[in-house]
Amino acid sequence: MIDWIFLLVTAFIAYHALTHRDENGENDVGHLLFGAIALLFFMRVLIVDILKLI
Repeated sequence: MIDWIFLLVTAFIAYHALTHRDENGENDVGHLLFGAIALLFFMRVLIVDILKLI
């Protein structure tokens, strides 16, 4: 159950951070960095803990 909650939270963080735009329509480096990190954690938990592929 904790893994599913973690997946939902990291998916939301990754989506928000990677699609965030400022007033000029540009990405912020900080948002992209933390979005990529959240996406890596999401993929790791999905593949290793949920799907048990590795």
